[in-house]
Amino acid sequence: MKQPVLLIMAAGMGSRYGGLKQMDPVGPDGELIIDFSLYDAWKAGFERAVFVIKREMEQDFRRLIGSAAATRMQVEYVYQELEDLPEGYTVPEGRKKPWGTGHAVLAGRHSIDGPFAVINADDFYGRQAFQHIYDFLREAEDGQTYRYCMVGYPIGNTLTENGSVARGVCSVDENGMLKQIVERTKIQRNGGTIQYTEDGTLWNDLPEDTIVSMNLWGFTHSMMEELQRRFPDFLNNAQKNNPQGAEYFLPFVADDLVSSGRASVKVLKSTDQWHGVTYREDRQTVVKALAEMKKNGVYPQKLWIK
Repeated sequence: MKQPVLLIMAAGMGSRYGGLKQMDPVGPDGELIIDFSLYDAWKAGFERAVFVIKREMEQDFRRLIGSAAATRMQVEYVYQELEDLPEGYTVPEGRKKPWGTGHAVLAGRHSIDGPFAVINADDFYGRQAFQHIYDFLREAEDGQTYRYCMVGYPIGNTLTENGSVARGVCSVDENGMLKQIVERTKIQRNGGTIQYTEDGTLWNDLPEDTIVSMNLWGFTHSMMEELQRRFPDFLNNAQKNNPQGAEYFLPFVADDLVSSGRASVKVLKSTDQWHGVTYREDRQTVVKALAEMKKNGVYPQKLWIK
């Protein structure tokens, strides 16, 4: 089997944070969240990391992130660009919005020829998650259906105290296989109970152990082929219905493959605590948690040899 590759979706980091130069370090030694994910992936066995970025961000990425990780891993860069479209298609006039996570993954199609994992650049997933997904991908082979996986977290481990979050709520069968993902865009604790709302008025309870997706996926190369094959149909619909805002979402493609019986997705459960900076107020919580992990020996004082 080919060695699994880690693909990091990072093209949106500059816009969300006002440019990479303004990204706040969260680790005691000035690390960013992605430094911890890369270190965990390397410890799990990943040897190559492919960053999906904007072309104009490459110098900042090499300086702030890639050059350090490159002391342990092979690091590559690919570019998510609006103009990267199938032959015969053009960007709708006035469109500035990126094409979505499915298009971000497709940006890596020329660098990945085997199994691969996909992560967000600004989420802390924990060591257990990377070990689970690496071990799965080392053995994954497509049969009559594609064999994929995702890491799922109990929803109680993925919330912030500072507002609502959006999560992919997963239905899982008795064999640990994904049945369906439903996007819930506003989830929060209300009086100690986890709830979601669709209209801002009616709130529905979610059990504490409900499994949710944090966009940590594992695929065989067939997913890259499916994303490429389906992209023209998406573009045709986008041109008719929402040329300025339609997005090609990776989870939607995975969900469609599962519902049509063409793929199975094993849900690998992690008990690690997710960390992320959804709101400015979340930063101090992340800083404290990572400092504690270093203090307890989960991470070395220096992640990378510089």
